[in-house]
Amino acid sequence: MNRYKGFVCFILVTEVVLLFFCNGLYLLRNNSAGRLYRVEAKRAARDIEEQDLTQEEIAAMDLSEYETLVRISRFDAGEVCNNDYVVEEIGGKLYRIEYCANQSGDTIFLMNSALLGMMIVTGIVLFYIEQKILKPFRVISNLSYELAKGNLSIPVKEEKSKLFGRFLWGMDMLREKLEENRERELEFQKDRKTLILSLSHDIKTPLSSIALYAKALEEDLYDTQDKREQALQGIRRNAKEIKKFVNEIAAASREDFLNLEVKQGECYLSEIIKETETYYRDKLSIIHTEFKVGHFPDCLIKGDKVRLIQVMQNIMENAVKYGDGKSIQMYGEEEEDCKLVHIENSGSSLKEEELPNLFDSFYRGSNSHGVKGNGLGLYICKTLMQKMDGEVFAQTRDENFRVTVVLRKA
Repeated sequence: MNRYKGFVCFILVTEVVLLFFCNGLYLLRNNSAGRLYRVEAKRAARDIEEQDLTQEEIAAMDLSEYETLVRISRFDAGEVCNNDYVVEEIGGKLYRIEYCANQSGDTIFLMNSALLGMMIVTGIVLFYIEQKILKPFRVISNLSYELAKGNLSIPVKEEKSKLFGRFLWGMDMLREKLEENRERELEFQKDRKTLILSLSHDIKTPLSSIALYAKALEEDLYDTQDKREQALQGIRRNAKEIKKFVNEIAAASREDFLNLEVKQGECYLSEIIKETETYYRDKLSIIHTEFKVGHFPDCLIKGDKVRLIQVMQNIMENAVKYGDGKSIQMYGEEEEDCKLVHIENSGSSLKEEELPNLFDSFYRGSNSHGVKGNGLGLYICKTLMQKMDGEVFAQTRDENFRVTVVLRKA
């Protein structure tokens, strides 16, 4: 704020200095012009005397060579003259030499009016910027800081000028999304804690039974083979029950913790390919990676356009991060009622036995050392494609790595 005030003061002071400078320059020029008309009046009188001109010749005299003189005539004290003049004696007679030292008497007024008008307009513009842009921005500038701190309940005030309407709308959507995600996360944490407590309690019973059976067998409390066999069956039965609980925990851990929602619909394949190519054409040219895109006959496919583009981008990012940077190619293939989109990058050090695990959550291959990531990219791709009645799989081909996206035709 202090910087802005300093900037405003600098602009206004500069314009005031400019106003005084222009006035001073104009007055200096007028003073020079004032001295000039005296010189020219003397010169005109001398020229007339030297040429011994008559009164008629003097009246018809061409004054274009004189910058300030406008008329020379016999002096008559009773005659009204609207111009400034001096009286000179020429050949023993008095002559009125009219001049115009200031050829435009309104010039200084117009100049000052223009400069003052400029100052007023500048002041209005600066005031408008202060009231309609800077002041509202100072009010909302703390919003992003509060959101970063986790204060998601902070109200987003609407800006009447609408200059920040889209910005505030986007910030409010971000705040609502973050608040929704936090509530979902808290609910998830609550459900997970409840599940763990419940399963922990349920596991205690079969676990206690197994411990009792094991202790009885250890102390040889069963005197017949039938009783020992029944104890072993009891251990197997309770172990099976514990295994069931463990499977429930594993199933819960595999739930869609990313909340990957899909709006099933239809879109054209060309839209997906074009957006992917447009985004990565420039990006790959910057890192000097050759990017080849094959011919894709257009057709209508099933799925969520936004999610399909996300899938393509995840695979492309995977190719950029884990390839050798030489080339990436994208080409298509037909298969019954499906369209196959292959994204293949050069350079692959993955082992064949790693391929089945690549689409598991948080799994990272042996080629991920030194590369930032969380092992969710391909997992997200697979989850989204399965929700859109599609599929995705990976394979190695001649030291290249290829991911294939299977899209259903509409």
